[in-house]
Amino acid sequence: MNLRIRLHRAAALALLPLLALTACGSGDTDGTAPAGAQAAPKDDPVADVRTVDSIAALLPADVRKTGTLRVGSSVGFPPGAYYPNGTDKDPEGQDIDIADAVAKVLGLELQRQDASFETILPALGSGKYDVGTGNFGVTAERLKTIDFVTYINDGQGFAVRKGDTELGKKKITDLVQLCGLTIGTGAGTTFEATLTAEKGVCAKAGKKPYDVKVYAENAATLTALQQGRIDVIMSTINGLRHQASQPASQTEFLGEFHRLDVGFAFKKGSPLTKAFQAAVNELIKNGTYTRILEKWGTTASAIDASEINPREHL
Repeated sequence: MNLRIRLHRAAALALLPLLALTACGSGDTDGTAPAGAQAAPKDDPVADVRTVDSIAALLPADVRKTGTLRVGSSVGFPPGAYYPNGTDKDPEGQDIDIADAVAKVLGLELQRQDASFETILPALGSGKYDVGTGNFGVTAERLKTIDFVTYINDGQGFAVRKGDTELGKKKITDLVQLCGLTIGTGAGTTFEATLTAEKGVCAKAGKKPYDVKVYAENAATLTALQQGRIDVIMSTINGLRHQASQPASQTEFLGEFHRLDVGFAFKKGSPLTKAFQAAVNELIKNGTYTRILEKWGTTASAIDASEINPREHL
């Protein structure tokens, strides 16, 4: 069994375990199964995965010798990674299954350390972690300091409170549609970067600027939406779509805004990328990858082959 190290505790997830969505912070509870938490699917596509010696041989000799990797993991939102049974149990989700399956192909155990989303990429450079997971989108800016090995295609989307009269069910295709509104998103994310970089679009259109509220915890973002302190959430396509399917969330998904490749993150120049790429491609080839995405309802995010450092989608 993979070693799970619990470091980061956040009480917010106890309040809204199935609704946290932004992939921007880890959450934890007192160890009991949270009331209303969504049960994880029972299928276990990772169980039959075996080590492939020719792929494991791509790992550096010191990694093969120790047999472990330190993983900085942002946990707290379905379907990517969350705690359906309380934090005294292992996290589950699409990202968890893919990472565990890759580790089995490579003959490794993962020392998974819960960490807030915005701290993981800097910690890769300092050597605290060997690899980071947490729905990290591949962007041109991140590629300057981070290496990526892709495993899904997700991206950016928007959601509002059910019955919202300002935006209704209109798909957001232009940030000008958000002028005059307050947008909630996660710290250190591509969403925050996009909103910050494009904030001048409203002035150019002769409209009142939008306001951006940044939250460190996933549940806090949703609470702000439900309480009317923000008008709209910008977050992951899969997370928002999943959230809207849960009646308790009382949210509506406004569609995809911008697709991004998502991958395992490594410090620049990491010797681990070729082995991880080969392992992901092995899972795609043997059907495990498809089973994992079917389990978590994310087949629309499937990729045909893993890539190292692809260009950002424009």
